[in-house]
Amino acid sequence: MGSLAAVFFDMDGLLVDSEPIWTVAEHEAAARLGGIFTPAMKRAMIGHGIDTAVPIMVSMLGQPLSVVEDTAQFLLRRSAELFREPGVIVAQPGALELLTALHDRGVPTALVSSSFRNLMDPVLEVIGRDLFTVTVAGDEVHRRKPDPEPYLTAARQLGVDPLACVVLEDSRSGATAGIAAGCATIMVPSMPPQDDPLTSPPTPAADPATVHHPAAAPGLADLPEVAHLRDQLAALVASLHALDPDRLETILAAHRTRSRTHP
Repeated sequence: MGSLAAVFFDMDGLLVDSEPIWTVAEHEAAARLGGIFTPAMKRAMIGHGIDTAVPIMVSMLGQPLSVVEDTAQFLLRRSAELFREPGVIVAQPGALELLTALHDRGVPTALVSSSFRNLMDPVLEVIGRDLFTVTVAGDEVHRRKPDPEPYLTAARQLGVDPLACVVLEDSRSGATAGIAAGCATIMVPSMPPQDDPLTSPPTPAADPATVHHPAAAPGLADLPEVAHLRDQLAALVASLHALDPDRLETILAAHRTRSRTHP
């Protein structure tokens, strides 16, 4: 198995294409408040847990914070309904192949999400619970991403050193959590700039078969959500198709070497 102790997967946007589902609920929530949900709101909210995402939306809609709790409850209730509609949960390209390869290699995996358990369970039913050694939902930790607690919790449950683990993330908030936990964090951005996440699917900005160090990935590295993290990321890729267990081992080893050389 080499030096790779475990691989941690984010859920929304990274493992499954669930952001359009969330966006439907978010449009409805904004309409209930008399406003319009915009791509700018989506970009500001992506990667956040419900407790930090809803205040962002409410503030951008110009509404008082007194409506946050009711709006959060609506979003949780409505998204849970949408997540359980047949056929709406779709794996991101390369996700199942990578999970299966890690499973076959005997590398432990964890699903680590800011989404609550009632949203994680429908995803696990579609993707396959047996592909994950442990799962950590947003309502099972005290502090959600960008805090490192979710990833540190997964490492503790697996009994592994976070420094020997790889985190796969699609958002700035999640990548910040992985980096803070000490894991080699690979970012697979799911929302290129100016795309409307409800109507425009993500378009890879680089050859998805290529693994990049962040400093050598023009296009991807220029994304606003990547720019301030680029020197701390282990790698930046356009698709999970770019990754397999051997490449993850190589990226982890290179990242640890760089970290020792440039603390």
